[in-house]
Amino acid sequence: MPAAAQHRRTRTSRLVRTLAVVGTGAAVLALPLVGATSASAATTTKATKASTTLAGYPNNLDGWIRESLAIMAKKGIPGSYNSIYRNIIRESSGNPWAINNWDSNAAAGIPSKGLLQVIAPTFNAYHVAGTAFNIYDPVANITAACNYAAARYGSIDNVYSAY
Repeated sequence: MPAAAQHRRTRTSRLVRTLAVVGTGAAVLALPLVGATSASAATTTKATKASTTLAGYPNNLDGWIRESLAIMAKKGIPGSYNSIYRNIIRESSGNPWAINNWDSNAAAGIPSKGLLQVIAPTFNAYHVAGTAFNIYDPVANITAACNYAAARYGSIDNVYSAY
């Protein structure tokens, strides 16, 4: 195409396009803020209470690990946040209801369960007082598994594969 026939963009049209993009982005960012200001304080408080454990930790993987670490510190059970997290992600991907129905334990009728995939006899033997006596309870599962790992390997920090 000859140079004379090419469309030339003016500085003004570039400025108009830029302002349109910026304006659209600002509107998209402002929408959630408008909706958030209309929420009632009572609803927010109720949701916050429901999303914490009885001990006041967030009712999520981070909170379960931190609550377990607090219990472990009182009981003298070694372990670190990073090691617990690493093992949970490998064993259950953070699902407290995970159950292994295919390995040798499952074939023997005692499947591994919970965040750290503990079998019932191990959970019962290494259960830590002050936690729920439920293998699926996240804090109880973490704490019992770390108690077992401490007895067997010195700490959950020394566990890098199935244990």
